[in-house]
This record gives sequence, C-alpha cells and structure tokens, in this order.
Amino acid sequence: MNSVEDLDKAIRTKSLEGHSSRIVAGFCWPWSDPVDGRLVDDVVVGEWSMPWNAKPDSTRLGPGIPKSHFWSSDPGGIDQVGCVYTAQGFEFDYCGVIFGLDLRYDADQGAWLGDKGASYDTVVKRGDSDKFVDLVKNTYRVLLTRGMKGCFIYFMDDETRKFFQSRMERTRASSAVARQNSR
Repeated sequence: MNSVEDLDKAIRTKSLEGHSSRIVAGFCWPWSDPVDGRLVDDVVVGEWSMPWNAKPDSTRLGPGIPKSHFWSSDPGGIDQVGCVYTAQGFEFDYCGVIFGLDLRYDADQGAWLGDKGASYDTVVKRGDSDKFVDLVKNTYRVLLTRGMKGCFIYFMDDETRKFFQSRMERTRASSAVARQNSR
C-alpha cells in the first residue's frame, strides 16, 4: 500500500463487505494503559493514528472497546491495531500489516538490520542481542500470515518495501514461466 491511510481504507472496505479484517503492526510503538476508559492512539504514522487493542489486564473500558481476548472477533476491534501477542493464533480473511522500523532491509549490505531502539517489545529486547533480528523476522512472519484471502502491507521503510516487491515480481515471473511451460 502507498500509505497507511490506504491500508486502513482497504481493511475497512473488506470488513464492510462482510470479511473478517484487522490491522496489525510490528511492536514499534508504546502500548499505553487506557485513560478514563479510552484507548490511547499509540500507533502513529504521520498524520494517521490508532490505538493498540486493549491490554489483557485492562479494566473499565469505554463503550465499544472490546477486551483483549475479543479484539479479533468483536466489531469494535476494527478501530484498533493488533500486535503479534494478540494476533497470534487468529486468522482473518484479510489482514493489513504495518511493517515498522524495527526491521529493515539494507540493499547495500544485502542484509536485514534490526533496530532495538525502534522496538517496544520488551520480551524481544531483553533477549540475546544476536537473536534480535531473527525474533523480529519471526514477528513479521506471524503477522504476514494472518490473512487467509489476502494481506495488505504498508512499509515504513522504502528499501524494505522495494526488497519485498522485488521478491514478489520474481515470484510472479517464475509463475508465469511455469504456466507457459505447462501448456
């Protein structure tokens, strides 16, 4: 997707069409406690913002805000972003993924770079520094596999977007050649 707003619109459109649809993101923003029963718009990309889903221990949530374990199925969950801890184990018809700055592809080095400073995942950050990139890769693997019919992705880093696009183009070209050869 060209913008996070486009991603949000695509997910809401799929939801209005009757499909289960949610936005998820890498853990690149703080996860605040509710204030006066309202969730804080922690996930901010430019002018766009949305709250994470409620924390598992959140109480006294305002009207229309589902408890954490209902985020994936309650209609109010469409107005919140899920993370690897709340999306894992659930599949949706369509998933929108915000690919944050905690993991970037550096084309010059031909390597993945992890940025602990861009991560708010205390579990992953406390782990072995040598495994940070692998752990964050696994986070995105989980998030990118939640959509059963489709997945929309917004990349915050342009080089990472280009890397993914190049792999998709290569896959499409290989599929086209295989179809042509099978005729």
